[in-house]
Amino acid sequence: MNTKEIMDIALKLAGLEEIPADSGIIVEGDNIKKVAMGVDMELAEMLLARDLGVDLVITHHPTGGSPRINLHKVMENQINTMVRAGVPINRAQKALTEKKGEVERGLHVSNYDRAVSAAKLLKMPFMGIHTPADILAEKKVQKLLDEKLKDNPKAKLQDVIDALETLPEYQRTLAKPVIRVGSKDDFAGKVFVTMAGGTGGGSNVMKAYFEAGVGTIIAMHMPEDVIKAVREQNIGNIIVAGHMASDSVGINEFLQELESKGIEVVRMSGIIDPK
Repeated sequence: MNTKEIMDIALKLAGLEEIPADSGIIVEGDNIKKVAMGVDMELAEMLLARDLGVDLVITHHPTGGSPRINLHKVMENQINTMVRAGVPINRAQKALTEKKGEVERGLHVSNYDRAVSAAKLLKMPFMGIHTPADILAEKKVQKLLDEKLKDNPKAKLQDVIDALETLPEYQRTLAKPVIRVGSKDDFAGKVFVTMAGGTGGGSNVMKAYFEAGVGTIIAMHMPEDVIKAVREQNIGNIIVAGHMASDSVGINEFLQELESKGIEVVRMSGIIDPK
């Protein structure tokens, strides 16, 4: 199997027709029989992978090249996600604009060549799969919560936590799902999972969700300033499901597909093994 075929598997699973801006094949490779994947893969992880006899290193977070510089571009996908939650499309676009610009400016000054040059010098095939895995996580967690809560219109936040913890990744993580805004006895209302779209959209995006009727947002992570703003708004709840665990949910969907095709997989750098 080659790097293009592996990328095509990720795209097909996520329902995408083209490679998102935050993902890509950085160093091509073929005759791939053993891969190492982690949430963050740079030089140290590449050297370890080489010692383990790995044919391809896959990073989840964009650690270099155009996927890192262009991370802000996939934030546009959050507009469709907000619209799906009931946010008017013009409101969604305006809510996202400020944070998108902030992310672009931050990454513009980053050392985007560090991991890329390391992979090239090591002659190690290297690729990044970010948005496809996040889409897989978002869909799986939303489907789970919809099924677990469908017969409980007065579900409380503790019920949501209990449902999340039926997945092995949330069972095995050291950083368990936690309520960041609200309390365990608060009604959840409409529960909406947002885990794809590059990175969080900021407090304006959260406000747009709650004003559109969402009761509880399930996210991978949430910065302190957004948590504070949502508490002050006092119109919704936030559950942080956990960063490594949530990333692992989507990554494992992809890696299990590779394993089913005979590829040996080494999980490392933050991925929680579901078995």
